[in-house]
Amino acid sequence: MSETAATSSTRRQMLARTGVLGVSIAFAGNLSELFTGTAAAQSLGHTGYGPLVPDPNGLLDLPKGFRYRVLSREGDPLRSGEGTVPSNHDGMSAFAGRHHQVHLVRNHENRHTATLAVPTVKGLTYDPAAKGGCTALTLDSRNRVLSERVAIAGTAVNCAGGPTPWGTWLTCEENEDKAGTNGYTKDHGFIFEVHPADPLRSGAVPLTAMGRFQHEAIAVDPKRGIVYETEDAFLKPFGLFYRFLPEKPLSGLGSLRAGGRLQAMRVPGVPDLSSIQETGACFDGVEWVDVPDPLAAETPIRLQDFGPKGVTHAQKLEGCYWGGRSVYFVSSFARSAEGSAADHFGQIWRYDPSERRLTLVIVFGPDTDVQLPGESPDNICLAPSGGLMVCEDGNGAQHVYGVTRRGEVYPMARGRQNIGTPEEPEWGEFAGVTFSPDGETMYVNCYTPGTTFAVTGPWRR
Repeated sequence: MSETAATSSTRRQMLARTGVLGVSIAFAGNLSELFTGTAAAQSLGHTGYGPLVPDPNGLLDLPKGFRYRVLSREGDPLRSGEGTVPSNHDGMSAFAGRHHQVHLVRNHENRHTATLAVPTVKGLTYDPAAKGGCTALTLDSRNRVLSERVAIAGTAVNCAGGPTPWGTWLTCEENEDKAGTNGYTKDHGFIFEVHPADPLRSGAVPLTAMGRFQHEAIAVDPKRGIVYETEDAFLKPFGLFYRFLPEKPLSGLGSLRAGGRLQAMRVPGVPDLSSIQETGACFDGVEWVDVPDPLAAETPIRLQDFGPKGVTHAQKLEGCYWGGRSVYFVSSFARSAEGSAADHFGQIWRYDPSERRLTLVIVFGPDTDVQLPGESPDNICLAPSGGLMVCEDGNGAQHVYGVTRRGEVYPMARGRQNIGTPEEPEWGEFAGVTFSPDGETMYVNCYTPGTTFAVTGPWRR
């Protein structure tokens, strides 16, 4: 999630230096394919919800008719009394509770250097030396916070994850440090399951069979129970796209602890997905290769020996979600200067397991306005009004954008919390965009300063 800020050069910076600003937006591909199975079929029209209105409180600009509520901010006391709200708010999902309540589970992408750690709690802490984890909020039907507490602690760099069909959250460590590194007392790089309403039921148990690597996100096939996983590895060889075949699929909380087989995707003749540039490019006969050592005891998985044919790599594999009968996953960008086969500013891929077919659905940029999400798509969710919400992971002004079924892009929110200086302003990126089960509220995080918003308004206009 935050790796982009550490890179030496971004497309925004290059365009600013060369003066190439304000070019037209360009999305190539079949956007309507992404929305198979959504609740609504209609698109929003050419202008979305209208221009953003400056927020007099300096927190969040929204279109006219929309409003926000701040649910939680880093450094404030947790309502449970367990400590303070941790920093680096990242991936998140919303779950239906009893009596119209909503449970939010929120990741905290804290490294070993974080100052606002997730408080350690008995029964919920994996490694007391690690500062990441999740917190859980319970909201009433009017988005008032009823409770806020630690959901899991002692994990590292909890970036994204994904919900399960049985109503739990899988939080992913984007880290593969072993015990003894950076002060950690246990190996990291795992997925953990979190129960949104009663975290003690899930505890802090690593799902070791699902692999130890720099996890980003997951998506679960709701019919087969197969779990798809993305790996956001920063250095070449880049990450892999995985699937986990559980021994006890779709059997509820704790079933993934029963083990299974971890496999990596091989697209015959395609060692690096960045080499594919044309939308609609389709590859049949996708293969899945068993991972030799899922625990990466000696060698990171992406460096292991998969045989003479190898496996398929990709730079910056990030968002992952299930739609219709397929899994979609995002490559946020690729840069040949960093080792990729070719450059791109973002791709969305679709894998149909019934056909064993991989298709490049969307290519972002390069002819895209720097103020629109034409580069580095990251967290993406399906919107109940029939479209996407995209958190763009770049520099400069930070937005949540909507993308209609016709591929039209509109601003949905702009962050106004300046974490830089008046002369050189900076804004924290957005993350964890998700919708309430009834589709009436969009929840989204500002990564820095960690802030969780509930946005309501005329979503079905």
